[in-house]
Amino acid sequence: MAHHHALVIPYPAQGHVIPLMELSFFLLRKGFKVSFLNTEFNHHRILSAMADEAKNRVQLTEEEEPESAEEIRLIAMPDGLAPGEDRNDLGRLTEALAAVMPEYLEDLLRNGDFTCVVADLNMAWSLEMAKKAGLRTAAFWPAAATLLAAMTCIPKLIEDEVIGEDGRLKRKGRIEIRPGMYPIDTAHLCWNCFADAFTRRTIFNLAVDSFRSAKSFTEIIVSNSSGELEKPVFAFAPFISPIGPLLRSEGKKRLGHFWPQDNSCFSWLDRQPPNSVVYVAFGSFAVFNSCQYRELALGLELAGLPFLWAVRSDSSSGGISYPAGFLERIGDRGRTVEWAPQQRVLGHPAIACFVSHCGWNSTMEGVRNGVPFLCWPYFADQFINERYICDDWKIGMKLVADDNGIISREEISSKVKKLVGDEKITANSVELMEKVERSIGKGGSSYENLSKFVEAMKRV
Repeated sequence: MAHHHALVIPYPAQGHVIPLMELSFFLLRKGFKVSFLNTEFNHHRILSAMADEAKNRVQLTEEEEPESAEEIRLIAMPDGLAPGEDRNDLGRLTEALAAVMPEYLEDLLRNGDFTCVVADLNMAWSLEMAKKAGLRTAAFWPAAATLLAAMTCIPKLIEDEVIGEDGRLKRKGRIEIRPGMYPIDTAHLCWNCFADAFTRRTIFNLAVDSFRSAKSFTEIIVSNSSGELEKPVFAFAPFISPIGPLLRSEGKKRLGHFWPQDNSCFSWLDRQPPNSVVYVAFGSFAVFNSCQYRELALGLELAGLPFLWAVRSDSSSGGISYPAGFLERIGDRGRTVEWAPQQRVLGHPAIACFVSHCGWNSTMEGVRNGVPFLCWPYFADQFINERYICDDWKIGMKLVADDNGIISREEISSKVKKLVGDEKITANSVELMEKVERSIGKGGSSYENLSKFVEAMKRV
């Protein structure tokens, strides 16, 4: 049997690392040796999270035992930023990566025994280097395919004077990328969500250059989506191959998280009635001000339902501070953790709904488990995902901010109660879950596309 060794390169953000790690485990099961290239900063975060989980681990069943980190070789590279710099400053991070990574990667490819490179499309410049080294290449898109389809239309957007040559927004409002596809608000094009001009320009240039590199230097472009979820997009852009959702059905703990997952929440979930718990999580990036944080806490209290709330220590700009007496009033009805094992949580029978920022990974995890959404998008493609959830798939509801831009406790409470009691949305969620399950099952479209992807990476 031929030796196959994949080098997997994510963009250094949590929402990009996790799905590519899922794909890496899939390649591992198909007989590949896999090396996973993180930045040094994220590499140390992942190792630290794994160590903390091991130290605090509750008793797991055999099926839930963590997969060994030794199965996937974790390697690290510098990201070009100083130790104290903000890794959430995506403009600065992207610029720094482009300055330091090519030399490191060239040396890695020269001295490694890799046979293929699978790179996040946002790191697609690496594919030209891999191609020159004689390796098979694949680009991976971790978000909704409709956003990638919009990137293919940048020349047309410039021609129609929707944006300038530098990506600067010239016309506000919704635009139709192609007939049959969902219109996109120009403010939600991925580079337009940033406040400063430097980051907008950097991310726009990244989008243009990445798609050009992916089209020129790769055998296949795969996306963490399903043909059942975005049919008009894949009809318009058949060069994008949906292989998702990339979620393993086993209950194993996941490698690649920046925070330790708190499995102790399952003993609490096991005590809750079926379809009763509100799960609240906003991913790795969203930050609330202290006023909004207070309203969220009081909204969950007012709703009167059990809730599990993932509260990152950096998720509030004013620091984590609950309303006076909140924890005492809630008692055992609520549970907070810093970082939840989300795939397993969403699959728990106690979960009734998911209050979510609508990141694509969270969206795929909720869809895969048939869980209704209460949508609270934070930025960028999350607003597009919200429209899918509420307007197209009809598996969730939107939260509406007041005139001050705050989502009030009354809005949160009323929408939670309304969503949990909505039988139609619940039925739609289950129906969509079943469609997606068929697509990833043997003979389904995602299953077949994954098989083609593997064959492309094995080809000599």
